[in-house]
Amino acid sequence: MSEEKENQSENIEEKNSEEINNSNEVEEEKVEEVKSQNSENNDNIELQNTKQELEETTDRLKRVMAEFENYKKRSSKEREFLYGSILSDIVSSLLPVLDNLENAANTETADENYNQGVELVLKQFKDVLAANNVKEIEGVGTTFDPELHEAVSSVVDESLGEKEIKEVYRKGYKIGNKVIRHSMVVVAN
Repeated sequence: MSEEKENQSENIEEKNSEEINNSNEVEEEKVEEVKSQNSENNDNIELQNTKQELEETTDRLKRVMAEFENYKKRSSKEREFLYGSILSDIVSSLLPVLDNLENAANTETADENYNQGVELVLKQFKDVLAANNVKEIEGVGTTFDPELHEAVSSVVDESLGEKEIKEVYRKGYKIGNKVIRHSMVVVAN
């Protein structure tokens, strides 16, 4: 009996040992599973962080690109404004020379070659101005516009309409829509 008890006791110990081993294996599997889940969670967190960083970087890149485009447009506008301003300053300083050439071309002279030479220089001068988009402001026969004309005097003339320009004392010029020099005119009625 004692042997039987010992056998039983050994059997019980073996069973307990097997159960403990099985239990350890199950626990180890659970631990591995939890580690795997934690690893996946860490991977997911890293992935989310990376996605967020990518979105932030993309957003910054888009903002920098937009800012650069705005800078290019602003620089272009400033350059065009500066060019127009410089051109109008230069042309306005040359307009008295143009006036004198026109007066010289309209003066009666005995030397026809001299007169022809002045007219050629005047034509060349006007061609250069036209190439730079400088246009003469219309005068006689048009309606007075205070943005384009400067009224020197007014006369009553029934043959002309109201605020119609009768005479131009000094021609005016503009570049595009910008007036360089207003026309000095006599306005009727």
